[in-house]
Amino acid sequence: MEPQIVDVRSVVEAVSAEDSDGPLYEVESLCMRCGENGITRFLLTLIPHFRKILLSAFECPHCGERNNEVQFAGEIQPRGCHYRLQVPAGDQKVLNRQVVKSETATIKIPELDFEIPPEAQRGSLSTVEGILVRAADELEALQEERKKVDPQTAEAIDQFLIKLRACATGDSPFTFILDDPSGNSFIENPLAPSPDPLLTIQAYERTREQVASLGYLAGEPSAETSEGTNNISDQMRREPHGSVGAGAGRRAIAQGNSADIAEALFRYSAPEEVMTFPSSCGACATKCECRMFVTNIPYFQEVVVMASACDACGYRNSEVKPGGRIPLKGKKIKVHVKNVKDLNRDLIKSDTASVKIPEIDLELASGTLGGLVTTVEGLISNISESLERVHGFTFGDSLDDNRRSKWKEFRARLDKLKSLEEPWTLIIDDALANSFIAPATDDIKDDNQLILEEYERSWEQNEELGLNDMDTSSADAAYGSADVELSKDG
Repeated sequence: MEPQIVDVRSVVEAVSAEDSDGPLYEVESLCMRCGENGITRFLLTLIPHFRKILLSAFECPHCGERNNEVQFAGEIQPRGCHYRLQVPAGDQKVLNRQVVKSETATIKIPELDFEIPPEAQRGSLSTVEGILVRAADELEALQEERKKVDPQTAEAIDQFLIKLRACATGDSPFTFILDDPSGNSFIENPLAPSPDPLLTIQAYERTREQVASLGYLAGEPSAETSEGTNNISDQMRREPHGSVGAGAGRRAIAQGNSADIAEALFRYSAPEEVMTFPSSCGACATKCECRMFVTNIPYFQEVVVMASACDACGYRNSEVKPGGRIPLKGKKIKVHVKNVKDLNRDLIKSDTASVKIPEIDLELASGTLGGLVTTVEGLISNISESLERVHGFTFGDSLDDNRRSKWKEFRARLDKLKSLEEPWTLIIDDALANSFIAPATDDIKDDNQLILEEYERSWEQNEELGLNDMDTSSADAAYGSADVELSKDG
């Protein structure tokens, strides 16, 4: 089919259409090098198991200027992503890993104090080596003119380019950091689904500034909203409702569909009281309402359930936060899955918990999947869906036959876990003891397939959780003086 010359509005309408098999469009656009008109080609396509993307390629017939770009046509992800890749010297395979850098992503190399901002190499589909080589070429492009105007700066850039190209060729070790508030960037993990010792992936909540940079409303709350919030806060403090959350630094146990969370928790106890207070949407920062109640899960602990829904953008968010103090010890939960009843066990996985299934050599580091309120079977389904989403390119057409067969075999092994062809073991290790698997018997002591182990956290675990630097002496002194006053009054 011959490319069709259309206006920009038609291209945007095609991009907005649900049909992913869109045609190729061409639009006349200005060449920034020579000032003449060139041709930009647009193609909306879907990368299997990853994202819907818009490919654009510009070419100027007058001066030969060419460039291309990848833009994400779908929605931003619920949380931002932070990739940290350790690149050892002389390892060409690490340099050949695929990298997707969206138009909102930043790349950093701390050893060189070097940063590629979002506006540079925006929408790139390349490799680690390709990203660095392109950055070096762009820095070197104006060196001749720079030497005439500012020789000292040009000399410093020449010295920097030597270091940068040494990293690109694998002669020097370095750290490759990719941070994207939209969550649409990616670094390949060739060992997936197994953890990669060289690659660390973290998901994080966006700040107000990052929300604004993505083009969403993120203004300061109005005085009316602040006053309303303070009034509600005062009212809540007068209610004898106990703790409404753990100390600073505690993160949400679970994020998901509020109806699913409520249904799972109501199996244990209904809320005594549901409180409503004003809040703001985590996606578009529009005013909305947050509903909260406190309940107690037998054999677990008191939890605070919070749920909000935004009428403006449709974003829904639910959190289950642990009540009370931080446990002194971590907890490891092991369950032997043998029958359908075991698959239907209720499960809470916090975002500080790691997951391990020895029978298929699967291990997910803490933070993977975030927090979940689900069942044992639901956890396996979430793992399968997450692997396809996070490692989308490794499932696509670019994968060689051997690795594709490896992935198909692993997914078949995951499916066998749910079909119970053989017994298997699920291990959840949570340093904050905020995870839970429900017993299959009325008394947890009678459940021989469920094993709970408490352990002392290591210094490294406390450091990662921010507990080593936590100082509660002021609070302890305040509570101590309050107790003294009460005893005198008594």
